[in-house]
Amino acid sequence: MKRLITIFLLILMVLALSTNIIFAEGDIPQPQAQPGLTGQTAQPQPKLDTGDTAWMIVATALVMLMTVPGLALFYGGLAKRKDVLNTIAMSFVAYCLASFLWIAYGYSLAFSGDIGGIIGQFNKAFLSEVKIDSLQGTIPEVLFSIFQLTFAAITVALISGAYIERMKFSAWVLFTILWMSLVYVPIAHWVWGGGFLAKMGALDFAGGTVVHINAGVAALVGVLILGKRKNTLLVPNNLTLVAIGAALLWFGWFGFNAGSAAASNGLAAQAFINTNTATAVAALAWMFTEWAVTKKPTVLGLASGMIAGLVAITPAAGFVNIIGSIIIGALAGFICYFSVTAMKPKLGYDDALDVFGIHGVAGIIGAILTGVFADPAINEAGKGLLYGNPEQLWTQTIAVLVTIVYTAIMTALIFLVIRIFMKIRVTEEEEIIGLDSSQHSERAYNL
Repeated sequence: MKRLITIFLLILMVLALSTNIIFAEGDIPQPQAQPGLTGQTAQPQPKLDTGDTAWMIVATALVMLMTVPGLALFYGGLAKRKDVLNTIAMSFVAYCLASFLWIAYGYSLAFSGDIGGIIGQFNKAFLSEVKIDSLQGTIPEVLFSIFQLTFAAITVALISGAYIERMKFSAWVLFTILWMSLVYVPIAHWVWGGGFLAKMGALDFAGGTVVHINAGVAALVGVLILGKRKNTLLVPNNLTLVAIGAALLWFGWFGFNAGSAAASNGLAAQAFINTNTATAVAALAWMFTEWAVTKKPTVLGLASGMIAGLVAITPAAGFVNIIGSIIIGALAGFICYFSVTAMKPKLGYDDALDVFGIHGVAGIIGAILTGVFADPAINEAGKGLLYGNPEQLWTQTIAVLVTIVYTAIMTALIFLVIRIFMKIRVTEEEEIIGLDSSQHSERAYNL
């Protein structure tokens, strides 16, 4: 723990020194407005829209709700009773760390400028050049930055569901810092911040590659390195918490997807209805598939199908029509059921809460199918295979493969680095006792 604190303090010192240098020297050139050319009409300056701003404040709060308490309750209810608090704490601390790191340098590196299509610039560290009247489209830039912050936070928190019941809390804290900085920030820049995938024309409305494939692959690589738990059975300690958490995730996801329109308009409404439709269809697809296989529909199955649908429609929400959303939801519910119940047991990896089986697999489904069903009548920025543009499907495939390869390599390297400073796994005795007691000296239920 002392090593972790020392590392964290060193990071803060480096950030402070770097920021002071940037503020003092101001040596990063800023783009200048070009004067109007003869015979051309000057582009109108963007203006603040109070309706868009009000909606985006609500959408940001909704996405924050997805991590704490939504994901924390969903994961906490699925964990063993002796590991509930540790599981919740992993989501809580991920949100807190991401909140600081995003403001410190994450937003700047993801969304400020572009260096070779790989990463942004450091000139907006600690929001140094984000003024009270700075705009991103029709909303304040500071609001856009915190909206994006909530995406970074939930992406890291999602990964924790694969690692629960065996990872030291101190190792998780260090992993969160390194993974968000070295994996999430670059990929967010590649897709949303003007990086090379954006320049290729990759479509990701709200986070299929940036959030879900990213988190799912990191989950898979991490569990392969961590190894299996002593008891790999998934026996939820509190399905009521699971249902409440899943419902909060569905509710918050409207901010996630509809908010990604960054305006209060028809596109936001289309993303909203696509999200609801795909989620409902995926939940039904999972339920009826499970019902046919096991003869019993379960609440856990319904909740899992809901999450699969939410994940799959995320990259496509602002690009597809209602028929596209139905097909994406149906395929996500059906395929993810088998990825969890058949693929995982056959391959033998211990993804505790099926982060890869749901988020990784459904994210891949949604990202690829966006290249098939993207309808220019919904969003002129996207035209898929069915609308005469087969190249979009190839572009989506490249974006998926790039994300998988980069995330897998970097996640493995991060684990290797952490091992230099500390043990990653708790001891066998600590795992048997439970991480609530061994890591936090607390109990979730004093009965």
